[in-house]
Amino acid sequence: MMSPPSAPLGDFSTLFNFLPIGAYRSSSEGVMLRANPALVKLNGYASEAAMLDNVNRISSDWYVVPGRRGEFRRLLERDGYVQGFVSEVLRHHGGQRLWVSENAHAVRDADGHLLYYEGTVEDITGGTLAQQALSQSEEQLRQITSQIPGMVFVVHVTPEGQRSYRYVSSGVRDIYGFDPEDLLRDPMLIARYRHPDDETQLEGDMHQISQGPVNLGGEFRIVLPDGQIKWVFRRSCTVSSDATGFLRVGVLLDITERKAAEAALRENEALWKLALESAGDGVWDWDLVTGEEFFSSRIQAMFGFADGELANLVEALDSRTHPDDVAQMLVDRTAHFDGRAPVYRNEHRVRCKDGSWKWVLSRGMVIARDDAGRPLRMVGTHTDITELKQAEVQQHVLEAQLRESQKMEAIGTLAGGVAHDFNNLLAAIMGNLALAREDVGPDHLAQESLQEISRAAIQARQLVQQILTFSRRQTQAMRQQPLTPLVQETLGLLRSLLPAGARLDTLLSQAPLVVNSDATQVQQVLINLCSNAWQALEGRTGVISVALEAARLDAAQALQLGNLPAGAYACLSVTDNGPGMNAETQRRLFEPFFTTKPPGAGTGLGLAVVHGIVKAHRGAIAVHSQPGEGTRFDVYLPLAVEAEALQPAPEVVPAPGPNVSEADGRHVVYIDDYEAMVFLVGRLLRKQGFRVTTFESGEAALAWLRTHDDPIDLVVTDQNMPGLSGVEVVREIGRLRPGQRVAIVSGHVNDQLLAEAAAAGVSDVLGKQDSMDALGEAIRQLLEAR
Repeated sequence: MMSPPSAPLGDFSTLFNFLPIGAYRSSSEGVMLRANPALVKLNGYASEAAMLDNVNRISSDWYVVPGRRGEFRRLLERDGYVQGFVSEVLRHHGGQRLWVSENAHAVRDADGHLLYYEGTVEDITGGTLAQQALSQSEEQLRQITSQIPGMVFVVHVTPEGQRSYRYVSSGVRDIYGFDPEDLLRDPMLIARYRHPDDETQLEGDMHQISQGPVNLGGEFRIVLPDGQIKWVFRRSCTVSSDATGFLRVGVLLDITERKAAEAALRENEALWKLALESAGDGVWDWDLVTGEEFFSSRIQAMFGFADGELANLVEALDSRTHPDDVAQMLVDRTAHFDGRAPVYRNEHRVRCKDGSWKWVLSRGMVIARDDAGRPLRMVGTHTDITELKQAEVQQHVLEAQLRESQKMEAIGTLAGGVAHDFNNLLAAIMGNLALAREDVGPDHLAQESLQEISRAAIQARQLVQQILTFSRRQTQAMRQQPLTPLVQETLGLLRSLLPAGARLDTLLSQAPLVVNSDATQVQQVLINLCSNAWQALEGRTGVISVALEAARLDAAQALQLGNLPAGAYACLSVTDNGPGMNAETQRRLFEPFFTTKPPGAGTGLGLAVVHGIVKAHRGAIAVHSQPGEGTRFDVYLPLAVEAEALQPAPEVVPAPGPNVSEADGRHVVYIDDYEAMVFLVGRLLRKQGFRVTTFESGEAALAWLRTHDDPIDLVVTDQNMPGLSGVEVVREIGRLRPGQRVAIVSGHVNDQLLAEAAAAGVSDVLGKQDSMDALGEAIRQLLEAR
């Protein structure tokens, strides 16, 4: 049992308030006495007093599962403490569902009398939901593969031939008799079951794999520990490769019964045909002298014919073979006839009675030759492999989508880095421009030229913001909100911008369609798509249609759209009756800086930005177009499961601060690795009355702080610097000067930066300002705030 602490909570009040997780104290009767800021925030309250008043006034249980509170109390009263008590709860203020981990213990006096309880509450919602999603995904994969006969596997093979299995289905038990975990632990286990006579064949396959991506298919034997011999059919292919090797997926099927049937066929032809028919394959028997060919009932049914409806002639099926497949079929037949291939094997398409096409695997063998070796009779099978071929096509589509996603991610990373450097350059240009205009006076002849420079710089800044949006480095204000009124509001703006000759038609759902979104970015998506639509009209009369409706995507549709989760979505469509696009244009449509417009008529960023925004919203965008038939874009955004967040949060009005209108010589330390910015900001702040000390690196600033004790009102540091970053500088300043006010400035403020800054004790994170005046005003406001 844990020893009760003897020191009062007041001795640790600073730690209590600084803890990043919730902490509380409650009386022995269950009345909450104290709650730290993290717990107040977790429960959605503005202050500790508001939370204590509400929690102690109501008796509602915050646990989702009934009885959890009683279980918590029993453990606490029995052991004197509770550790790692994980539960799903309802936030007191707002009602959102959370997952939390709780710890608590009893505090007693020297005589052992209970004084009160203390505990902590940690929000683990993100990790818990992610683990649940992973478990569901793994269970779905297990259920799917359990329905597939045989063993499904994913294996990584190094260039040296070393294997490590990433996934093995339960079907391995039916073939080898051991469990999937056995093969995952020992990748060479399966190799010890090979039949000695097939070692050369399998070693050749492994050599092919080590040389590069290759598709493999074939049959071989295995020997079980009890001496039983099985035939298995293997089919595998490479899905990805890198410097470490090749990732392959495949399937092993037990074909022992089929091989036994084939062996029996050589002894009894009728029995052989019957066995293959029962296995699902169609049997054919070809007299090469007369041209007659017997087709079993299974073959005729495979292509939609009744018994006797298909003529017993070789031309009956050869004439229905797809023209593109005939040449290879004849090559494979000749190779077997001439003895260069031990068996005939060919995959081709056959036109069915209803006009559709089926893929078949045709296998056969010559069983009679004349004295000169010319083939007289050949027997074989047709296997319907249409579904397998469709799966291969789908696999190629998914591989292409993966490559496209990786390419867009790389371009986004590059674009974000370039945009950051441009932000620094533009800040220096625009800041010096503002000072120059002030220096020359309003009546100077250069004012007109300076105004044009200012206009161009502002346009460049807007372009940088588009690049940051594309690379998804801008902070998103995501919240649950109805999409329908947001679209209606945007359409009201667009109607006033329509060019002459363009008509805007709308068909919007009456339902609100609640989504988790950034309103500004969703409006940007609709505006960009509509702008593209009327530009596609090229000044001609046309119609642009905007539709919004609820859509439910099944697993196949969601997979086609980029491996989305199946479920309920809002579908926003923009359609034009312009000239349409060819396949090559559609393939490159979302690439940044790709445009079909003439030079100077567009940046090529519009659809790239749309793509980035939609991906950031966990959605997908699809395009449908044909030359001469117009274009339609469909944007899918996942519908929110809960709508409680639509309740407007109470507005918090900050208390008024002191009215300080002058800098009054207050001391500001500014840190930035860009020399031009350091000079410019220093000059600007001094001009506004501040006392300024500037540094071009965090290391230089810290060295100065260690040797100087000058009072500092505010430290402002850039985040992205070589050497120490802004957050790292803040941590060191906190050690040198506890309580020092520090602000971080960054060209791309995101959730990660905000979290790191908060953990370092920074409450003020500023985006790069559009002008030096704005930066000065932001610094002034920080100093004036309480």
